[in-house]
Amino acid sequence: MMIEPKIGATLLCSMIFWGSSLTYSVQAQTESSLFLSYPPRNHRTSSSKLFFIGTANPRGDVFINGQRIDRSPAGHFAPSFPLKMGANSFSVRYGDQEIKVNVTRVAATPEPPQGVNFAANSLTPSRDIARLPDELICFGAIAPANANVSVQLNRRSIALSPQPQITQLPPNSAVLTAQNQPTAIPTVSQYQGCTSASNSGNFGQPQFLLSLDGKNVTQQGSGAVEILSPNNLEVIEVTAQAGVARTGPSTNYSRLTPLPQGTRAGVTGKEGEWLRLDYGAWIKQSETRTLVGATPPQAIIRSILSRQIPGATEITFPLTTPIPVSLAQGEKTFTLTLHNTNTQTDTIRLDDDPLIKRLDWQQVAPTQVEYTFVLKSESQWGYDLRYQGTSLILTLKHPPQLGRDSSQPLRGISILLDPGHGGDEFGARGPNGLPEKVVNLTVSKLLQQELLRLGATVYMTRETDVDVSLAQRMEMIHNLNPTLALSIHYNALPDSGDAINTQGIGMFWYHTQAHDLSVFLQNYLVEKLNRPSYGVFWNNLALTRPHRAPSVLLELGFMINPVEFEWITNAQEQKKLADAIAQAITTWLQSAAKQ
Repeated sequence: MMIEPKIGATLLCSMIFWGSSLTYSVQAQTESSLFLSYPPRNHRTSSSKLFFIGTANPRGDVFINGQRIDRSPAGHFAPSFPLKMGANSFSVRYGDQEIKVNVTRVAATPEPPQGVNFAANSLTPSRDIARLPDELICFGAIAPANANVSVQLNRRSIALSPQPQITQLPPNSAVLTAQNQPTAIPTVSQYQGCTSASNSGNFGQPQFLLSLDGKNVTQQGSGAVEILSPNNLEVIEVTAQAGVARTGPSTNYSRLTPLPQGTRAGVTGKEGEWLRLDYGAWIKQSETRTLVGATPPQAIIRSILSRQIPGATEITFPLTTPIPVSLAQGEKTFTLTLHNTNTQTDTIRLDDDPLIKRLDWQQVAPTQVEYTFVLKSESQWGYDLRYQGTSLILTLKHPPQLGRDSSQPLRGISILLDPGHGGDEFGARGPNGLPEKVVNLTVSKLLQQELLRLGATVYMTRETDVDVSLAQRMEMIHNLNPTLALSIHYNALPDSGDAINTQGIGMFWYHTQAHDLSVFLQNYLVEKLNRPSYGVFWNNLALTRPHRAPSVLLELGFMINPVEFEWITNAQEQKKLADAIAQAITTWLQSAAKQ
């Protein structure tokens, strides 16, 4: 199961293991007693329902709050029960055994204010912000209906008007349960208003005023407001190996093309720990350093040179200063955009190339240059982007060269296998408490053996039950530069999911070069193994983000589904699964390499 924290705290990967030891006997647990794998004995959730994952001897009956529940032939169960707001008590019984669970359901939407007052933590901006002159600065508050609300800032009064309705978006994880519809919140009164300022300066924290029924309330905002001087903008340099650029000032916003170490840009806005760069993206201040006295960079580019290196083509873009870049991969195209750049280009060298058919370019805006590589096939195999001094180096990988020995068709191919979780990261749990990390490693080793038999070089991020961080796994893909990278996982759901009826194989990808492989693997495994299809997902995950190779995260079944769990833990089915994945990889590579 994926261990991205943004999927939500209610996922099974965050559970506490209730067994006494990782060396427990699964068979003994199943036959001797009632076992509840999830939820924890005291649990908090914002979901309107909650599933109970567990097992007991199949010869008896299990009751939850007096209701007999259905179980799999092996005795596993995963029913969901509705939750009321506040405290919920559950009793899970099997014979004379009982497990008590207390669940607190908390509100997922903003709480209305109490009396004539602002709602708690509703004043925005909630942290220090900085904007350019004449740029809108907006304020917000949740207050009682029919109130008069305003803000005092820099001796100016800004009226806040009631908004028609608040729309609450579900978390991104809602798509995993097909429940991603917005929710209207008509009972909460949201007030908003905007202003702008022409003069630079630090205006301090705004004062929010509320008047209703003869009562007046004043509350100071927690975020100060600053107007930047356009003639004295801060300039930063990216110090992280790959600075995480985003569409907005928090990790809730989408990722953009990472900024190579050494990138320089002017700062046109701030919000808390986030900096808005002059080409529009946001980055954490901790991934940068300030260049004292520097002016906002504007680069010039002239000639461009390409050369072939083993397994790739390397293109050098000489610049007067390192500037922000962005990438877009399409069908048979790879587009690189240089921001804050003007061209003086007359000459580009690009010889006949195994991957690139042609390079087109244009100055699409006064400070923006776009280079489009037209490719010879639809398949892409990964790329690298870095600064070497002030020169930008783009490396595009060539299609792999497959071996000619039919008994070892993967000779010359390197594949990185990442058995998910390990050590203190248990992953999802089956009904009997079996950690996902165990199954991940078992199937990965079976796959490793089959890939080696087919002639491939196989790298493993772990071969035992040890902790390996997400950063370490990603770094291994970057450093080893394999032909393919596959992360092996088994699935679970948020609390709102249906653990009984949700099952099947799923694929997760991020970069264009991994899409076709994801779809092929999905279709091949579903058909070959006669398994349900959970779906193919574009997803911003740590193990799909590496871009030096097609990187796919495989969710091979649901640990929490009582029936599918029996297939997941069947040794013969595990071997069939590993063999099918190896054959799918071979077939896809043979097809893709011929395009």
